[in-house]
Amino acid sequence: MNKEQEAPIIIKKVHKGHGHHGGAWKVAYADFVTAMMALFIVLWILGQDQKVVQNVAGYFKDPVGFSDKMRSIIEGKSDLPSILDSAFIKKKLREEEQKQLESMGEQIINQLKETPEFEKLADQVKIEIAKEGLRIEMIDSANDIFFEVGTSKLKPEAIKLLEKISANLQKLPNKVVIEGHTDSRPYSGEGKGYSNFELSSERANAARRVLVLSGLQAGKVDEVRGYADTRLLDKNDPFSVVNRRISIVIKYATEEPK
Repeated sequence: MNKEQEAPIIIKKVHKGHGHHGGAWKVAYADFVTAMMALFIVLWILGQDQKVVQNVAGYFKDPVGFSDKMRSIIEGKSDLPSILDSAFIKKKLREEEQKQLESMGEQIINQLKETPEFEKLADQVKIEIAKEGLRIEMIDSANDIFFEVGTSKLKPEAIKLLEKISANLQKLPNKVVIEGHTDSRPYSGEGKGYSNFELSSERANAARRVLVLSGLQAGKVDEVRGYADTRLLDKNDPFSVVNRRISIVIKYATEEPK
C-alpha cells in the first residue's frame, strides 16, 4: 500500500445562505421596556401623596389581595385605595343616580308651579327619595280632584297631570312601579266582595294606562300594586283624604350597595 492510499479522505460541506442572529435582541428589548416602565412608575409615585405611596407599597407586599384595587387606574383615578371595591362603586353610582332623580323631581314640581292649569295641583303632589327610588305621590283632597268617589275613573285634571309626569318618565331608562292607596273606609261585605284592594288596584291600573297612552313604554312598567289601606300616609287618621293617593315610583337602575 503506497502513501496515497494511506492518506484519509476529507469531505468538506459548504452551507450557502445567511445565518440568523437568534433571539437575544428580543430579550434585551424586553428588559429595556421593563426598565422604562419601572422608571415611569417611580416617577409617577414621586408625584403622588403619601396615601398613594402607601397603597402602592401595599400592592407589592400583597399583589394578589390588592389586584382589584389597581383597576382604579383604568377608571382614570390616581388614588389607589379601595376605590373600585364593588360596594364602593355601587354606592357612588347610586349617589349619582339619586342626584339625577332628585333633579327630575324638582323639574316636575317647577313645571307644575309654572303652568297655570297645574298651579292648584302643586300642593297635591309630593315628591321624595324613597328606598326604591324617586316617589311621586298624587294625593287626593276633600274635593276628590283625582278620582270620582269610590271609583277608578280619573278626572281630567288627573289625566293631564299624569301626561305631564309621563313626559318626564320617558327621559329615563328606569323601571316604574305604580301603586294605588285608599283610606280605611270599608265597603260592605267586610272585604268578602269588592274591597279597597280592588279599588286601589284598579286606580293604579287606570294611572298606568294614561302613562302608557301618553308615550311611556309599556315595558318600563315593572309592577302595578294595590295596597288598599295597608300603607297609610296618615296613620293617626285612617279615614283622612291624604291616604287616598296614587304613587309612581321611579326605581333605581343601579344595584343597592350592601
